[in-house]
Amino acid sequence: MNMESFGTGRHGEAVSVYTLENKTGAKVRVTDYGATLVSIMVPDKNGNLQDVLLGFDNVTGYENHTCYFGAVIGRNGNRIANAQLTINGVCYQLDANDNENNLHSGAKGVDKLVWDVKEHTENTITFLCKSADREQGFPGNMDVEVTYVLTDDHAVELRYKAVSDQDTVANFTNHAYFNLEGHASGDVLGHELMLRASNFTPVKDAKAIPTGEIAPVAGTPMDFTTAKTIGRDMESDDVQINYGGGYDHNFVLDKSENGAYELFAEVYAPGTGIVMKAYTDLPGVQFYSGNFITTENGKQGAVYKKRQGFCLETQFFPNAVNEPNFESPVIKAGEVYTTKTCYRFGVR
Repeated sequence: MNMESFGTGRHGEAVSVYTLENKTGAKVRVTDYGATLVSIMVPDKNGNLQDVLLGFDNVTGYENHTCYFGAVIGRNGNRIANAQLTINGVCYQLDANDNENNLHSGAKGVDKLVWDVKEHTENTITFLCKSADREQGFPGNMDVEVTYVLTDDHAVELRYKAVSDQDTVANFTNHAYFNLEGHASGDVLGHELMLRASNFTPVKDAKAIPTGEIAPVAGTPMDFTTAKTIGRDMESDDVQINYGGGYDHNFVLDKSENGAYELFAEVYAPGTGIVMKAYTDLPGVQFYSGNFITTENGKQGAVYKKRQGFCLETQFFPNAVNEPNFESPVIKAGEVYTTKTCYRFGVR
């Protein structure tokens, strides 16, 4: 595994980037800043490597932007209403960084930390960080590990592990932005997406807090149970699409049983022929169509614009800690939280 300098953080920290490589030459680059995915390079239908992940050339790019490109998000991915949660009768105040709500755990989440490298091989790396009691407002001292694995059949596995000395929230995700035509190729509206999700969680308004309802996708623009292009219904006058400025919604995954690790999505880019199949053991996924990407100067001279990448952020549902109808993301003191998500690449 190759390690290189990725620049110096704004507080003087030395930041590195690591390259994982499999036996057939596919590569994944990750940095210890935010345990962030920087690049995923996989072969297209002509055998040429394509970088299918939006990102930056150095740590300064990640420090200066606000779209969470490739970052590990925690302790809680997505939104918590009123930036408050109650555990065991105690109310905890979080950072209100998204109107009155908390988004992705606040302005100083684990995505802003330089993680330690616990161990690595040619095709795997494990990052470790320690989150102190009341850091970001959450209770408990928590040890967090994230492992990336690049398999020889072009699967990128994300394995999460966490344990806390108090009851607390554990709902980690990754905010990778994919473009299977290549990160510099333009918008993703022509990508074909299938989601194994017969239901979704509607939001109240543009602030994107769920109503608490689990609603069917049938007959709405949210229906990806049969593959369609991301852009097909993007300009619909559907109220949910209007709230998000496109897709930015939690989909309730169809599961054979609770916690089952199963295929939940398949995405196809006709230009490169690249197919991405996604798997998780979590109950939901936030499908985000990059609606709020502003013009960004990305890696290798690319200029990223609105909807140039899509996200499939596996998760417990938004605001689940406050919503009794949703599966709880709270873990007990000493309980070991583990979860796994995988993005497997091939061609068609």
